[in-house]
Amino acid sequence: MHVITDRRLFLRNAGGTLIGAPFFVRELFSKPPSETLHLASFGAGGMAFTTLDSIAAHPRVKLVCVADVDASRLDRVKKKYPDARLYGDWREMLRRERHQLDAACVATPDHMHAPQAISCMRAGLPVYVQKPLAHDIHEVRTLMKMASEKKLATQMGIQIHSNREYKQAVKIIQSGAIGKVKEVHTWSEKKWGDTEKLPTVADPVPSGFNWDQWLGVASARPFVKDVYHPGNWRKRLDFGTATFGDMGCHILDPVFSSLQLGSPVSVRSESAAPNGESWALDTLIRYVFPGTAYTEEKTIPVTWYDGDRLPPDNVRNLLGALKFPGQGSIFIGTKGQLLLPHVATPILLPLRDFSGFVMPEAQTSNHYFEFVDAVMGYGKTSAPFAYAGQLTESVLLGPLATRFPNATLQWDASQAKFSNSRDANAFLRRKYRKGWSVPGLA
Repeated sequence: MHVITDRRLFLRNAGGTLIGAPFFVRELFSKPPSETLHLASFGAGGMAFTTLDSIAAHPRVKLVCVADVDASRLDRVKKKYPDARLYGDWREMLRRERHQLDAACVATPDHMHAPQAISCMRAGLPVYVQKPLAHDIHEVRTLMKMASEKKLATQMGIQIHSNREYKQAVKIIQSGAIGKVKEVHTWSEKKWGDTEKLPTVADPVPSGFNWDQWLGVASARPFVKDVYHPGNWRKRLDFGTATFGDMGCHILDPVFSSLQLGSPVSVRSESAAPNGESWALDTLIRYVFPGTAYTEEKTIPVTWYDGDRLPPDNVRNLLGALKFPGQGSIFIGTKGQLLLPHVATPILLPLRDFSGFVMPEAQTSNHYFEFVDAVMGYGKTSAPFAYAGQLTESVLLGPLATRFPNATLQWDASQAKFSNSRDANAFLRRKYRKGWSVPGLA
């Protein structure tokens, strides 16, 4: 039996780190040649393949099994990992394989992140979950609580968190190079929304695709070609989390890291509401966060724009002759500004004032290997659920706020609810479809 299989319980109870352990414990867990981490993947195509493939590239990882509702997406896995066992039902995979596994990665559509991750964590498995961590606030809170209680190594798939450029931006802000930060503007040109009503006529379900399994916890409905699978689910209320849910966890990550933000005190959407089936386009969402040691005032505004919505002229004009990037952030400080394109080297503005500025040193690290090492007891992850959960929760408050245009929603993080809107609180937790209940979720 592999060494990691024999010591699974110890490592999980140790919380993924042996820092401060006695010498004999560290010696016991020195890496022998036979040590292997056995991995399961929930999802096989697109970002799911990138995730499982990137984790399995670690020299001590063996991909044991993969589940996907679309048989065609398993072909690529079968070709590269012929020994991996393949499943069409993730619940069957977990039931059969749980005692052979050491960790799992989840990269399915947003609405299935929490059900699959919680099921793994209940089985004692550390999890790597793609962004956003979950589809709604209650799911995020449940994931954070379980990770803490079980002391499991966790990581959210915001891999750019480990890139040199984002690390540099954090160091620059925290060095005080642009002074105290007064406001932040963040944006993405993506358009994960839809103003049209969805077709009502069902299409034939493709061969090898299990539509019922794909729906999972969501309510039943007819299959319509190109409306949901494989990519447009991000536009739909029941499955995705709009442009903000897709990109906010990436783009706001260095904002949270550098300013050490916590939960917002309010969120306000100044854009159209969803049409009942799909998220709206061209959103503008205003947050107010408590100030920190890196901000000028006791609160700091952070504003999000997507699609064709852009920061106002006075903000864009700060770039001078520079091209305004399609995605990114600009930090406005008391001594200057920092432009952080997604993903590129940060730029200090005005250029003439920072012509001699020396960029801080930073190294890109492997976000995926970091998870593996943490599971095996060698270090910690940099985006555990304790951090990623709070980031995701703040991000998910944005799409939720679009349901209530031009209403300032007061967020009480300690109670995990809005203090001034019972209607908004109704969207913090959803009902799961009959037969798909998950203990602790719905």
